[in-house]
Amino acid sequence: MNVTIIALSFFAMLAMMLLGLPIAVSMVVVGIVGGIGAYGAPFMDSIAPVIWGVQNDNLLTCVPLFVLLGELLLRSGIADRMYVALSAWLGGLPGGLLHTNIGSCALFAATSGSSVATAATIGTVALPSLQKRGYPMRASLGSLAAGGTLGILIPPSVNMIVYGSLTNNSIGKLFIAGIIPGLLLTACFMLWIYGSNVGNANAVKEPPLSMAQKLHTLTFLVPPFVVFGIVMGSLYFGIATATESAALGVIVALFFVWQMGKLNWEVLRTCFIATARVSGMILLIIMAAFILNLTISLTGVADAMTKWVTGLGLSATALILALIVFYLILGMFMDVLSMQVATIPITYPIVTAVGVDPIWYGIFIVLMCEMGMITPPVGMNLFVVHGIRPDKGGIEDAIWGALPYAVIMILFTLLMMAWPSMVTWLPGKMA
Repeated sequence: MNVTIIALSFFAMLAMMLLGLPIAVSMVVVGIVGGIGAYGAPFMDSIAPVIWGVQNDNLLTCVPLFVLLGELLLRSGIADRMYVALSAWLGGLPGGLLHTNIGSCALFAATSGSSVATAATIGTVALPSLQKRGYPMRASLGSLAAGGTLGILIPPSVNMIVYGSLTNNSIGKLFIAGIIPGLLLTACFMLWIYGSNVGNANAVKEPPLSMAQKLHTLTFLVPPFVVFGIVMGSLYFGIATATESAALGVIVALFFVWQMGKLNWEVLRTCFIATARVSGMILLIIMAAFILNLTISLTGVADAMTKWVTGLGLSATALILALIVFYLILGMFMDVLSMQVATIPITYPIVTAVGVDPIWYGIFIVLMCEMGMITPPVGMNLFVVHGIRPDKGGIEDAIWGALPYAVIMILFTLLMMAWPSMVTWLPGKMA
């Protein structure tokens, strides 16, 4: 009976999300209605301690800190200078500034936890130059939409924080685990651009610069590399927790903003307001997810589904392949946070029961969410890059431009299945 109630509640939640209700509202309604349907009015007495516990969790303090870190680097102009530097070094390759799009997204992702912010920031800087230099708009939009997805794979990542808080896994280990897959996926994207442009007489590339000019631009890369090194280094060597490393990153970012002469009240006010809005939304969704998790745990749905799936005799490989198809379809209709909070409480116990490493599964979930960012009709990054394009073309340019990168992500996920130590090796070396 409980399983039936929760199953109906789950489909009701998906329906409410598709109708446009806020994610948090949908989950709270389903969590409360499902809990009352299974246990009656006494269920309400269990909600207050859950809300209090979530809002007083020190671990979640890193959410606003990482959001603020990205805002500081965006508003100070560091992202613009970073694009100029990478264009000097990568622009001469076949594909030209398309490589710079991917490289800049990867580097900005290393200081910002948001895919949408990465795509919007680099897209705003890049698209006018790309159009002026005659780059195909379809290829330009596709590289920016796909490059933006690196924002949730290359740490720090808000989505990894959400996964860690929902499953009680180390956020520090998740961050470190995302480094090698993030860099390899970046390389795969750039290899695709190189391979599709090399030998093409019509391919656009930038005129070569002297070594002196290239070396001069390296100073523009110092801030993001230093911030990333301090945040990840303090985590890897066990010097700081995720929250403490985020605070260190903010302090270093404030120093670079001050050094550039951009540290004033107007910049801080803009950063603080944007941080409060984004963090409030994320923390409200996490709170709603914990209420839904309470209902799922008290009714025993997760245990029942785990027993049912394990009873089918599926291997870990077969189960992960099935989940790839499941998330690929789900990503066409739901945004990233909705996918995470609606499915992780159910799928996590199942995959861990068949022996899948929880840290590996966290990176897998992030990759599936990445694909959701560039699969129509609800791919957020597609709408972001289409919204800032300087001409009047249709969104189909962004969709077709991003399609090869979605295929690369699927192939990369299969590689990650065949070579799991790509994810687990570096966290295993942490202090």
